[in-house]
Amino acid sequence: MSDDQVHDPLNFMRNIWGNMGFSLPGMVAPTFDLDELDKRIKDLKAVEGWLRMNLSMLQMTIQGLEMQRSTVGAVQAMGQMAADAAKRASEPASAPEEVPPEAPAGNAFSEAAMWPWQMMQQMREQMQQSAEAAAQAVAEEATKAQAKPKAAAKPRAKRPATTKK
Repeated sequence: MSDDQVHDPLNFMRNIWGNMGFSLPGMVAPTFDLDELDKRIKDLKAVEGWLRMNLSMLQMTIQGLEMQRSTVGAVQAMGQMAADAAKRASEPASAPEEVPPEAPAGNAFSEAAMWPWQMMQQMREQMQQSAEAAAQAVAEEATKAQAKPKAAAKPRAKRPATTKK
């Protein structure tokens, strides 16, 4: 052995691994070639990037499914409440109405599901008030129209023209 081989640890390790007579898998058998190490690092970083991209896509898919699940749950709860309200409305009026027990305050889905129903009730009340006001205005116009012929029979006195200064 030359003096360079004895003092070069990398060369010493190459000789030990090379003299075994069989090749070991790449991750078990260390390589001392810098180009080979750079190539492996580059390949592993590409795999890491691909795995990170897949992980982020997986996380977005999970979040989308969770949002979809909460939306479907809220829609089902609203449908159930609407069916219950329709059932209560179709019951005979002679039976005394039972007040349903309040849902627990911590149930966010029931509170969130109620706002469309409450909004529809408010809009129905406003439309009913508007219709009543319009009907009242039409009735007032009709009474004024009936009173007009009587007033038309009386001659009106002309007002003197005023000039603006």
